[in-house]
Amino acid sequence: MDENKKIIIEKRIQKTGENLLKNNMEFYYAPTKENVLAIVEKLLNEGDVITNGGTMTLKECGLSELLNSDKYRYLDRAKANTPEDVVELYRKAFFADVYISSSNAITEDGVLYNVDGNSNRIAAIAFGPKSVIIIAGYNKIVKDLNEAEIRVKREAAPPNCVRLDCTTYCKEKGECVSLNNAGRQISDGCTSDSRICCNYLISAHQRHKNRIKVIIVGEELGF
Repeated sequence: MDENKKIIIEKRIQKTGENLLKNNMEFYYAPTKENVLAIVEKLLNEGDVITNGGTMTLKECGLSELLNSDKYRYLDRAKANTPEDVVELYRKAFFADVYISSSNAITEDGVLYNVDGNSNRIAAIAFGPKSVIIIAGYNKIVKDLNEAEIRVKREAAPPNCVRLDCTTYCKEKGECVSLNNAGRQISDGCTSDSRICCNYLISAHQRHKNRIKVIIVGEELGF
């Protein structure tokens, strides 16, 4: 990465991190995805029950070997054999010690913005697990909630619908149908039963200080 661009990106990350701290969330900066593992390991305790939401970022950061070690009890959704097993794992996540996820967007004023279809991820971020670790590339940082909405409708949902093979407008056209509507509401979208933008979570100032830990990486990661 060009050093001049890197300096500006790090300034934006720092500004966002300072506001996450003000909102009672812990903040960590990882210059590269290779630095994430060491930070995550420091946030875990031996014997922890750990699980995660659907996230490309976790895979990109190479956390699988750490989480599958004998030190932890990892509830790995990838090892679920049936749809019923998946749902049962979603429920067990509420009793986990640690829940790891990414975020669809993080505003510069320190607010997390997440949108889900099944909503197991946003439910666990909001309540249940004792500790939540959010890992996000700097590309997830946006100015405000309006930009967060646009980011999901244009940059996050369409490629995720391709990945999940959902029959949605955004998969076919590359952006949410609601972007054509000047008077749209934040929750507007298609009416497909495959829609992944069903429920919305805005995590602002937290009552339970430091339950949510946010690691922002100085690289582009995830959708």
